[in-house]
This record gives sequence, C-alpha cells and structure tokens, in this order.
Amino acid sequence: MSECILVVDDDPVQRRLLENMVRKFGYDAIVAEGGEEAARILNGDTRVDGMILDLVMPDLDGLGLLARMRSEGISIPVIVQTAHGGIDNVISAMRAGAADFVVKPASPERLQVSLKNALNTSALAGELQRIKRSQSGTLSFRDIVTRSPAMSAVINQAQKAATSTIPVLIEGESGVGKELIARAIHGSGDRRAKPFVAVNCGAIPDNLVESILFGHERGAFTGATEKHVGKFAEANGGTLFLDEVGELPPAAQVKLLRALQEGEIEPVGARRSLPVDVRVISATNRNLLADVRSGRFREDLFYRLHVFPISVPPLRQHAEDIPDLVRHFLARFCAEEGKTIKTVTGDAMALLRGLRWPGNVRQLENAVFRAVVLADGDEIGLHEFPQLAGRDADSGSSASLVPADAHQHAAEDLVIEALPAFHPDHLPLLQGEHLRPLDELEADIIRYAIAHYRGQMSEVARRLRIGRSTLYRKLEGLGLSDPEKPKSPDPVAAE
Repeated sequence: MSECILVVDDDPVQRRLLENMVRKFGYDAIVAEGGEEAARILNGDTRVDGMILDLVMPDLDGLGLLARMRSEGISIPVIVQTAHGGIDNVISAMRAGAADFVVKPASPERLQVSLKNALNTSALAGELQRIKRSQSGTLSFRDIVTRSPAMSAVINQAQKAATSTIPVLIEGESGVGKELIARAIHGSGDRRAKPFVAVNCGAIPDNLVESILFGHERGAFTGATEKHVGKFAEANGGTLFLDEVGELPPAAQVKLLRALQEGEIEPVGARRSLPVDVRVISATNRNLLADVRSGRFREDLFYRLHVFPISVPPLRQHAEDIPDLVRHFLARFCAEEGKTIKTVTGDAMALLRGLRWPGNVRQLENAVFRAVVLADGDEIGLHEFPQLAGRDADSGSSASLVPADAHQHAAEDLVIEALPAFHPDHLPLLQGEHLRPLDELEADIIRYAIAHYRGQMSEVARRLRIGRSTLYRKLEGLGLSDPEKPKSPDPVAAE
C-alpha cells in the first residue's frame, strides 16, 4: 500500500489537478475542500502520510489548520501552496511546521521532488524518535508501523492490557515483533517511568537461569565472587519481559511460579526472600499448551502466564505493511550508513511483497539493511536483493529466503503483465477443457520471454525474478537452448 496524501484546496480545478498528479507519482490521494474537512479527516480513521495544503481558503485557512495540527499533536509532512508574492505567508507556514512550499501552479517535477523529500525526511525523523522512545521506555502504540486490520486488532488488545497490570502472554512466530508489543504496553502504562528489562530465556545456560533471573549472593556457588542483582530486582517497579519463556528449565519454572504468586524472589544462596513489584510480560514462539500436555511446561505456571494472551500474526498475513516497513528501515539504515538512497523501485517492492518471509519482520529488516549496504546509487532495485531474487541459490546460503512457489509466482506475474500482448496461439493455457501442466506452461513462458527480450538472458532472468544460474538449469531441464550462454561446463561461470 502506497503513502496516502491529503490534498486540501478550495478550488475544484486545482484540487483535481493535484489529485491526478499525486496518483501519477504512485501515491494514494484523498481530497478535502477546506481546512475544516481536512481536520475531520486527520482526526478520523483514515491514515494520512502527507499533505498538500493551500494557504488561502474561506473557512479554515492553511495557517489555521497548521496551528490546529500542532495543538493536537498531528505531525505529518505538509507542503504548502502559495501564489506569487506570498512570501510572508510562506515564512509563517514554515515556522508553523510546514516541510516545504510550492508556487502555484506547481510543476509536476517540483511537486514530486518535494513530496519525496518530505516523506523521506518524515520517515527518518519518525524512526529516530522511535529508537529514542524505545531506549527511554516510552515507546507507544503509535510507534508501531502498521495500517493492517490484522495488526490493528492486536494493538487494540494490547492497549487494553496496558491500562492494567494483568499478566500478558504474547504468542507468535520468531521475528514478528513480540518485544515491540511488550515495549508499547510498558510505554503506554503507569510503569513507563520505571525500568523495562528484557530477558531471552532461550539464550541462558540452564545452570545460570536462576542466578540471572533472581540473583545470587557472594560465595553461593563456585565462581560467585561478587553479589549479583537478578533481572527481577533490576525491573523492580517496572516491567520484566520474558522472551521465549517456554525454554525455561523445570527448576526455574518452579521459582518463577513462586515469584509470580508471592511477589517475592529468593536469590541463590540468600537466607531470606526479597519482595519485588514487577509486571511480567512473557512471550513464546512455541505452543505452550502442547508443552503442558507433554509435561515439558508446568500447567500451573502456564495458567499464571496465560491470563491475557495476545497472538501476533506473521508478516505474510499483513503483507500490506511491507512498503511502510521498508521505508522506515530504509530511512534508519541510510542514516546509520551515511547514504542518500531516495527510493525502492517498483520491481523490488513487488518482490518484497510477494515473498512469504519465514523470518517475518526481522528478516525483512535484515534484507533492507543488506540492500542499503550493497546499493551504489540513489535507489534500491532487484540487484540489491540477490539472496531474495534467487541469484545466490547455487551457494545454498539463501534457499530458505525464497518461498517454494516464488518461481511459479514469477511466471504468473509475467503472464499477467504480458496478457494484452498475448495471442491464444502463442501461449494456450487450456488443453481441451482443462489447464495444461505447469511444466509445459513454464517452458512456453521461458520461450516467450527469450524471444520477447531478444535472447538477453540477464533481462529474461530479471523479469522472471529468478537467478541466471536458475534459468540455465531450467533451460537444460526443459531441453531448451540458451542463445547467450557460452559452451562452458559450469553454468555459474556464465554469470
């Protein structure tokens, strides 16, 4: 889903022209006839990522709308429109928070550059603020990048949990953002001024779990030369996040249950218990109920943790969030790496949206990071995602990154894109009343692609969204000749 731009202008002709320009640039567009209508849209359920604002309007003018947005805490990039000679109003608008201005009538090139720069700057500022709030423990639900109904339901549940101290168990696959939800719950509750302490239970050696969670006294065991304050004591008054809680060994499960029931902990080697005031949020990528049935996880602890379960969907179930996530990751990594990458090409974004992402948001984040490092120009294209496009498939290092049906999807995409140019005699899809076998269709598609792109195998592979080495293997398997490939015993050498 593209960014949504709100066009605010009382002139219907100008409003229509701007709307068409915005859509031509690749953004979604909504319009408002004046400042009051724009204010209602901004305070409604429609997500707005940027605004083109006329300064002179009859009801609520541009300066008045900017002032209202500032008072209501609405911070989106605004590009103001002004006629010649309106420099004083432009200065006032920039002081009121506008990101840029254009002179009526705005040229498409000038408006496109202004929009792109304003959105990129906004994404970077939002990402930096998000990192700052995460470090200070004040991360909120507004900082979660999503416009998906599936994630909106999750956030709605988490917001209700934030108003209480009820124990929360966040369930979901690895990389879906369980810790982000936990931090937002903490940052939106009464304990946000207190510590948020995260512990990965799966990364702690079994013989050190009790010491790390509950602390130990000096001399409690061999090597305990100093007193250690455990994670429960560190989080006193705040929130303790137990990630992968299902990995805890049985002995630690018993002590954790006592800490939750009694509100006190017993450090290893201590003579008496210590009271603690901790809100526990736990997370798991396991089926804890199945672990309870198998005896791997204590049933009484399960019901103590599973009071308010929140299930976070995998990224493949809210793929409409991928473009927004990519833009936010791009802004952050460009700032970290000192690069000025402005955009991700349409082909690359289509590739990212078409994958199933078994590693979820974390995998997407790492893919964007690598693409930023690889990029030499001011945009990211398919060449910056070789591990996703199948270019490294021969090494075996990236096969898990590409879904099993990615090549089939690529072939289907090619057919869909080329349908207007197809004649039934060129690529018949039916054999009698039924579809032809997939291998026959694939062979015809590859033949058509080679002919369409005049034997340029790099372009054929790019358009089919497969690596050249993969294309060569398919040519050999289908008994097709390669017009470009040299007579080499190793197909990879052709790359």
